[in-house]
Amino acid sequence: MSSSTSNYALELKDLRKSFGKTEIIRGVNLAVPAGERVGIIGPNGAGKSTLFNLISGRFEPTSGDVILNGQRINGKKPFEINRMGLSRSFQVTNVFSKLSVFENLRCSVLWSLGYKYTFFKFLADLDDANDRAEELMTMIKLDKKRDVLATNLTYAEQRALEIGITIAGGADVILLDEPTAGMSKSETSRFINLIKEVTVGKTLLTVEHDMGVVFGLADKIAVVVYGEVLAYDVPEAVRANARVQEAYLGSVVADAQGAGNAQGALHA
Repeated sequence: MSSSTSNYALELKDLRKSFGKTEIIRGVNLAVPAGERVGIIGPNGAGKSTLFNLISGRFEPTSGDVILNGQRINGKKPFEINRMGLSRSFQVTNVFSKLSVFENLRCSVLWSLGYKYTFFKFLADLDDANDRAEELMTMIKLDKKRDVLATNLTYAEQRALEIGITIAGGADVILLDEPTAGMSKSETSRFINLIKEVTVGKTLLTVEHDMGVVFGLADKIAVVVYGEVLAYDVPEAVRANARVQEAYLGSVVADAQGAGNAQGALHA
């Protein structure tokens, strides 16, 4: 493993990924400062999910580098990358359905608190793990659902629980894959506020289809088209970018007076 001094929490350097003769990611360069929130948008098949899989270690790059807090993480397994400070959620809710909200969160904090493979301790006696789980429940506003099994939560509550699990280990770089997919307008609005609250001080990358979420949440937006970053700038500049309008967002964003008018521009 090589390391270097870096001012960025996450860097992608000429990142490429091919499946056979088909190149999906074609030389992506991206540098995300610590504490910045980046929305990643693009049409269906643009390579957004592949990009997340490369960053989180589910796929290994064909060439190029992924650098996390100055350390090259190419070839590392997802759990190793997680322990280096990067955590992600998935499009499909991924929680322990037969455990309660509290139990889900307590399981998620154990490794970061140093318990690792411990067979001679009762979980009920781990005061620091219990306290941290209680704190997380309050953060994600599920403290009143403490003993409810995850399978019995509403969809939005399950997504909130997954956010809690994602941040439980103390990672400073968070990847959220379509966090508001399937939510109503009111649920989405509440969830945006929740994401802002629980990621304060953290670096956030989110793939999102709802333009209202993207323009309301992100400090910068990266537009991915055919495996390349077409634009990477503040939301106002991306909204006004003629190439982005032509390639992806279309007249909906060109005519938008605010983020709400852009909602629904992305359909896939």
